[in-house]
Amino acid sequence: MTRPKLPPLLVGVLVLGIADSMIGPYLVLLGTDRARLSPVQVGVFMSLIAASGLAVSTWLGRRFDASHGRWPALVAVAAPAAGYLALTTTTSYALLLLIAGALLGAGMAAFPQLFALARTHLDGASGAGRAGTPLLRSVWSLAWAIGPLIGAGVLAWQGYRGLLVLTALAFGLVALPVLLLGPTPAPAPGPAEDAGARRAGRTVLLAAASFTLFHTAMLAGSVALPLYVTRTLDRPDSVVGLLFSACAIVEIPAALALVLLPERARRRPVILAGMVVFVAYFLLVAASTTVAGLVGTQVARGVGIAVVGALGITYMQDLLPGATGRATTLFANTLTFGSLVSGVLGGAAVQALGPRAALLLCGGIAAAGWVLLAAAGREPAGGLPDEAEAARPVVAR
Repeated sequence: MTRPKLPPLLVGVLVLGIADSMIGPYLVLLGTDRARLSPVQVGVFMSLIAASGLAVSTWLGRRFDASHGRWPALVAVAAPAAGYLALTTTTSYALLLLIAGALLGAGMAAFPQLFALARTHLDGASGAGRAGTPLLRSVWSLAWAIGPLIGAGVLAWQGYRGLLVLTALAFGLVALPVLLLGPTPAPAPGPAEDAGARRAGRTVLLAAASFTLFHTAMLAGSVALPLYVTRTLDRPDSVVGLLFSACAIVEIPAALALVLLPERARRRPVILAGMVVFVAYFLLVAASTTVAGLVGTQVARGVGIAVVGALGITYMQDLLPGATGRATTLFANTLTFGSLVSGVLGGAAVQALGPRAALLLCGGIAAAGWVLLAAAGREPAGGLPDEAEAARPVVAR
């Protein structure tokens, strides 16, 4: 009897999202408060995690495509589990940098690895790999809505050591649903996949550049928004938390609604529509001056993020049907690269132009992303060329 594939994937994505979001908002504070690092030292520490994540994610994505096994995902959760435990033992800056580069960065590969496993397992089990991604993305949004609250509670109760231990435990627990998935069904290798990848080269580059601009705008906007609310509009800090929570809540039903898309429907037009909504968000928030108006703009923000976040993964996978690991990692790395440049970009834009103009600049960057994706070629209907449809899955570990 075939073992159900979706439940362990849902649990794995939920626990991973909670682990990420529990520690994510507090890593900077951990560096400044516990390790007594300067802002520059903390910046180097965080940048090293992101740079290491780019390299490790790319390598593990290629290993997934070569082996079609679960071991890359297990590495991606075991390394950060060990890393966060190691953080409890030292405040030496040199050792912190070593832990960041050697262990913590690998945790950024866990997200694309789980979604690559989801596409492969759900396609093999029911042919619903594309439909499952929005559902998993909604669970990821749910995790990010509750994870920071759990992190705040643990930090108040047990301090940074308790938070680090719980984060390490959560990353380790992700390995259990990965193991419960069983052997990974992998498409039989063939020349048709390589030919498809070559034909998709230009489209892949344009799509990757588009998603990089989208994520840069999203993250730089997250830098400008709190300053716009508190400085330009003179609202209390609590309004900032309200806006980010409202956006996270909107993302959940927005991602779930994408499950209703027909399996054979093309994803690119829907992604383009989501990007339009996201550009509109920046225009609306820059024009809003009331708390109610600001909260209302988060509907557009949440919808845009949910659409691009969920369908962008399947779009990249559809472009490279024989390289699920690389395709999923490529999409995830556009977010990582955006995080590397968005802090400096957002801060510089606010300082030079002011918060409102910085938000409008982010809207322009998002619009440029729309232009690049509009110029990209169309993905195959249903994501698979005819010759790839004929390939039967084989089983690998």
